[in-house]
Amino acid sequence: MRTRPHLSRARVVAMSSLAVLLAAHDANAQPFNFDTGNAPVEVVIPSAIPAIFGVSATANDATLVLRITNLVTNAWFDAAAPYHPTAIGVYSRLGHRPASESTTNRNINIATIYASYRVLNSLLPQHAGAWRAMLTSVGLNPDDDQQNMVTPTGIGNLAGNAVVAAREHDGMNQLGDEGGCKYNCQPYADYLGYEPLNTAYELKDPSRWQPNIISLGNGLYRVQQFVTPQLRKTDPYSYKDPNRFQSPRPFLSDPRGRHGRQGYVNQADEVLGASASLTEEQKAKAEFFDNKIRSLGLSAVFAAQSQGLSLLEFIHLDFLTNVAAFDASIVIWNEKYHWDAVRPFSAIRYIYGDRPVVAWGGPGKGTVNDLPASQWRSYLNTADHPEYPSASAAFCAAHAQAARRLLESDNLGYVVPIPQGSSTIEPGITPSADIVISWPTWTDFETECGLSRFWGGVHFLSAVTAGQDLGKQIGDIAYDFVKTHIEGKEPRPRR
Repeated sequence: MRTRPHLSRARVVAMSSLAVLLAAHDANAQPFNFDTGNAPVEVVIPSAIPAIFGVSATANDATLVLRITNLVTNAWFDAAAPYHPTAIGVYSRLGHRPASESTTNRNINIATIYASYRVLNSLLPQHAGAWRAMLTSVGLNPDDDQQNMVTPTGIGNLAGNAVVAAREHDGMNQLGDEGGCKYNCQPYADYLGYEPLNTAYELKDPSRWQPNIISLGNGLYRVQQFVTPQLRKTDPYSYKDPNRFQSPRPFLSDPRGRHGRQGYVNQADEVLGASASLTEEQKAKAEFFDNKIRSLGLSAVFAAQSQGLSLLEFIHLDFLTNVAAFDASIVIWNEKYHWDAVRPFSAIRYIYGDRPVVAWGGPGKGTVNDLPASQWRSYLNTADHPEYPSASAAFCAAHAQAARRLLESDNLGYVVPIPQGSSTIEPGITPSADIVISWPTWTDFETECGLSRFWGGVHFLSAVTAGQDLGKQIGDIAYDFVKTHIEGKEPRPRR
């Protein structure tokens, strides 16, 4: 079912700016039109983005961001299923409503808003006031908790509650009570007991991950912890056992391995070379892909709107790309835990110590030739988990492959304007003039997403390739899983 897109193509391009998307929820904006509008894009996403940034200051703590976006889009999918001719929900079986109830978007919009409300209150209960405001801003009653298979409110509540029931204890420790915790439990805490071999102050093994020391400003610092290592034990959607997916051993990351110290040095020197030759466009793309909302999230919104997808088709695409990235994250975290591989910053400092290297010298410094290796830092902030494989490369590859399969095209045409001085790493400096970054195809998008982690200094090239290979596999499996539900077929047993 195709309908004329609610937003013009010009506005879609502009939506690549978070500021413009947030403006859609501004009090002075036009009232939301339930019959022609897209509530997920125009109501839910603008309400959720500030809360997500509250969880992750830069929206790049991928495991937490992906969990939120995936469960919310799952709620949309299950709430919209009764208004599709064949679709069945992932966690609910709510029947099918008469076709006459889907002649406009009204019922689907109401159902998806209520489903979102239930899931967001589970994921981020500290923002309960914002979720109430999300409903009241469009004239809905947040206290209407009816549950039935007839009204859009009842369907939305049932769908949202079903997702909550299935996912609050899925291994991710959302509530903090997994692993037998009884007192002072912390949401998403590691209950499996991961401990790094290296400390932030001593690199005992140069092949293994070393927590970084992160400056919080004004003399305050924190030592990294492996973020949500229990993700490797979280229930996936499209397969059963993440151990069926494996990446090659990262030989170059071990100076005692097959390729010896020279392979270890060559790999680090590649990162230094990329650091020394950083262009403004590479910096912009590295920062763009570091923000998972702008890159992964809004690329799906852009693709749906620019290709004129209906509301139901948008929901299917957005849920699919989120499932692909979410299921990829479980595999990648399983591999990261297994290999526990060293990051570039540790390897470079281990190899060269205080000797000078040629590299980016820090914000506003450009490329310098007298930088002590012990003071080298990556352009992007180093994420708080082991290096191999690259998670971002896997997410983008899974996302792109799933989108290609559903849309039956590699075409994307995503264009993002980058204003002068808008860099978060070199504010007021980079870029030196307005530029535009773009990706004509999904292949371009996934390729440069992976490379951006290398340009940004946080991954070796082998990690990028390994992440992309795994991501593409999972993108195909996720497509099969979601397509089965769209067609109303009971999914085959997972393996």
